[in-house]
Amino acid sequence: MLPRLEVVARRRPVDLVSPGSLLVEHPLAADWSEPTPHPAPYAAAVASLERPRSGRLVLELLGPGARLSGWYDVASGAVGLEVELGGRTTSHRSRRHGRVAGPAMSFALTLTGTHLAVLTHDGSAWTARGRVDLRDRIDTRDEAWLAALRTSQRWEGTDPPPAGRVVAGGFGQLGLRDVRLVSGRDGAAYRLDGRLVLTATSAGPGFFDTAHTSVWTLDPATHDLEHRADLFFRRPDRTGVFGDHATHLVRDDGRWLVATSTWGDFDRSRPGATVAITRATTEADLLSGRHVLDTRPLVVPTGSLRSVGVWDPHLVHSGERWLVGFVSARKFFRFHPALAEGPDLDRLALRGAAEDRTSTEGTTILRVAGEWRVLASDGRDGRRGQRRGFPVFDLEMRQVGALDAAYPTNIPWPTLVELGDRDWLMVAFDGTAYGGPLPGYGTHGDVVLLRSTPSQDRAPDRPTM
Repeated sequence: MLPRLEVVARRRPVDLVSPGSLLVEHPLAADWSEPTPHPAPYAAAVASLERPRSGRLVLELLGPGARLSGWYDVASGAVGLEVELGGRTTSHRSRRHGRVAGPAMSFALTLTGTHLAVLTHDGSAWTARGRVDLRDRIDTRDEAWLAALRTSQRWEGTDPPPAGRVVAGGFGQLGLRDVRLVSGRDGAAYRLDGRLVLTATSAGPGFFDTAHTSVWTLDPATHDLEHRADLFFRRPDRTGVFGDHATHLVRDDGRWLVATSTWGDFDRSRPGATVAITRATTEADLLSGRHVLDTRPLVVPTGSLRSVGVWDPHLVHSGERWLVGFVSARKFFRFHPALAEGPDLDRLALRGAAEDRTSTEGTTILRVAGEWRVLASDGRDGRRGQRRGFPVFDLEMRQVGALDAAYPTNIPWPTLVELGDRDWLMVAFDGTAYGGPLPGYGTHGDVVLLRSTPSQDRAPDRPTM
């Protein structure tokens, strides 16, 4: 059905402050404070330091009734956090990770969802040194609070501040996962000046509730990625702005249709924990800037599937009806791909489900040789014979084949585009972690590019940082 796909490149864009969201650029100084309003609780401040000897650097996010601080003591190498809310101050320092062995070249404070973190950079990579969850102390998703945020920097000590600078803006990413092509309603890849456009989950220093949706372009010739935009979401059933992700962006009749999964505040231990799919429509330019979108439910029928949650939406109009691929979970985490169809997105019926799968997601609808097919990704925890591969289904969700493709780690989605006659490109991701041991699972991954006609005269590109 499709030719063999081999790895030809890897990319790893890491930016604590996303390039298009810069709000402040300031020389390192004794003391300053600047307004930095944010549309969502995804913010970062990064300080570079040139040959510091002693002193203490403090970065802060200041909001109504809140002072959120990260500090780095140059002489001792100690790193920590301080949270002042409602007149109560608490200090937080990791016994295992809260000290650097040598002088840090950069120091950062980040807010991702409800999590405040500090990180240091040694010249090669960022390492998380401390993190605290604020969910029970302040509503960081409140839009009025976010609009009033300020970023400040202090230098404490007898020595003057070293040379350096501070930049502040929206949080970028430690890694990318859930990579999906932006498409037209007919499923064809959407292009911008010859580049492919992608959505991805931008990983924070943790898992679900530190991530958000981002938009990228990919040059199919050089495999270079460019960050374009960040998307955040209001829910119909609660207040605040969320970093929901695992998103599909569709160009539909001059507007954008956005389907996403409500992972932004997922907590498996919460009673009644679930994940749902929402949708938004807008005529705004979602290919640049930072956007908050109003959503409403995209109800996918699960029939007798006994589903506790649904995610990974993928939408295509066949010319006759909408096809909606998704994942349904019997429990967290045993899940399988499914397909719904209907004359519009408010009248969907279940077409089929691969209920024999237990660790399969990334449901993707693709037209191949004039036939609609549903692709998915079998994780390593599936049943025997259903691990580490890309099954291909018909519209009844009966398996009719599998991709002949190298399988990276984690559960990479099968995102494919035909660039020419039997010249296919697959944009996937893997489970490579970043940021040291403190964040745990969730910072993955490298973007992995596979192609049916790899260059014969060079080895695959290595990840870029």
